[in-house]
Amino acid sequence: MVEIPLLTPYKMGDFHLSHRIVLPPLARMRSYGGIPQPHAILYYSQRATKGGLLIAEATCISDPFSKALLNAPGIWTKEQVEGWKPIVDAVHKKGGIFFCQIVHAGRASNYELHPNGEAPISSTDKGLTSTTPPRRLRIDEIPQIVNEFRLAARNAIEAGFDGVEIHGAHGYLIDQFLKDGVNDRTDDYGGSLANRSRFALEVVEAVVNEIGSNRVGIRLSPFSDFMDAVDSNPEALGLHVVEALNKYGILYCHIVEARISGVEERDDPRSIIPMRKAFKGTFIAAGGHDRESGNRAIADNHADLIAYGRLFLASPDLPKRFELNAPLNKYDRSTFYTSDPVVGYTDYPFLDSLSE
Repeated sequence: MVEIPLLTPYKMGDFHLSHRIVLPPLARMRSYGGIPQPHAILYYSQRATKGGLLIAEATCISDPFSKALLNAPGIWTKEQVEGWKPIVDAVHKKGGIFFCQIVHAGRASNYELHPNGEAPISSTDKGLTSTTPPRRLRIDEIPQIVNEFRLAARNAIEAGFDGVEIHGAHGYLIDQFLKDGVNDRTDDYGGSLANRSRFALEVVEAVVNEIGSNRVGIRLSPFSDFMDAVDSNPEALGLHVVEALNKYGILYCHIVEARISGVEERDDPRSIIPMRKAFKGTFIAAGGHDRESGNRAIADNHADLIAYGRLFLASPDLPKRFELNAPLNKYDRSTFYTSDPVVGYTDYPFLDSLSE
């Protein structure tokens, strides 16, 4: 029998994974009022397998300024923590390993969610065309944001999560400090790679000190231009950050690979391989992989684990389908971000139901 690399076991720190297929954080906007809802129990448990890693959708660390999307979940209140508990329990009952991605939107925050239309915060006062101009954080305010990440990590563990993933990607607050196309500061948090990385590493250190390095991951997207967060030398930025992360001994680094016009480019010179070689923990790659490219990436030691977003969203039994090389459900992009608790959320069929 031919071995399927994606379905081989892997030891991630203290966690024993039965396969290499990861559900990455996917915004679903179905946590009404920021409170995780009972319908998420089914959504996440559908995608849970024994020894499989799931990462919950981006979860806000404070109100209102960390929020980018209406009905995104939060984890700063007791009610939110209680809302997450049955969802986490359902994943654990199926033997899954469940991490919570914690996020601050920064300038990507929707000012309509802010009291009195207050400006969002950022590394800069340069805004996006779709949002009100942000307010540049003062140095004396930064420790408060770091502390909000720390408290969110504590709350995630209280909710039962196995760990947290710090969102340092896709143009949100941490990425706004990292990228020189956004960060125009001239103080200790701007300019050099070390200065632009300072905020991210302070968050990592605070979270590690709170819950332990063996429960902490981070997601980075050095090559992404999402929400106008670009860098003049993304290869150098990514390599600097992952090398600096080794000091803290975190569990994993989750890297979003480069894409051109939304299409994966495996031969793109903007390679994540130097980062993979530099990072000493588990390395997760995300970037439009299919079954074939994911298997090849594992076999070639391109990554330890592969994250599948749209494919896992539409085929809740993705590991089984990859095992059988079975056809996948087609995803419906128009239902990704609606508020419907069923349609486009928990109604994608399982392979078994299609054969009945």
